[in-house]
Amino acid sequence: MIRDRFTRFNWRAACAVLGAIVCIGAASDPAERLADPAKEARARAVFQQVRCVVCQNESIDDSEADLAHDLRQSIRQQIVQGRSDGQIRAFLVTRYGEFILLKPRFSLGNAALWLAPFGLVLIAGGALIWRARRPADPAQTADLTPEEQARLNALGEN
Repeated sequence: MIRDRFTRFNWRAACAVLGAIVCIGAASDPAERLADPAKEARARAVFQQVRCVVCQNESIDDSEADLAHDLRQSIRQQIVQGRSDGQIRAFLVTRYGEFILLKPRFSLGNAALWLAPFGLVLIAGGALIWRARRPADPAQTADLTPEEQARLNALGEN
């Protein structure tokens, strides 16, 4: 029985490894790759920094969308032409906007988006501290008048 479980476990593990290898092999068509391994590695590094406009939560390196394929081809062509990574990113930002970058640059245009969460936490914390340190309203903590005390005592006797 133990041997049977062990054999099934190895079979499942072998299938998982084989599936991973097939997925990795399908991720990039060898015909698309650049002949120079250094340039291909540089292209892959840029792919991982660029968002797929169709998928939006994946890099173009991970995406199977047609537009991601076209962007990969464009980036490879620009690398062959001798453009730097910064020039390639600038081209993509000009064409698609800051959204194309998985990690947008910090600029005045998007500073509010970067700083808003910190500002909200500071404002909420300040409001909590102010509320805790504020003196209590004297109208809410005043003692009962003699009439109110008598009515309360009368209610308690019933």
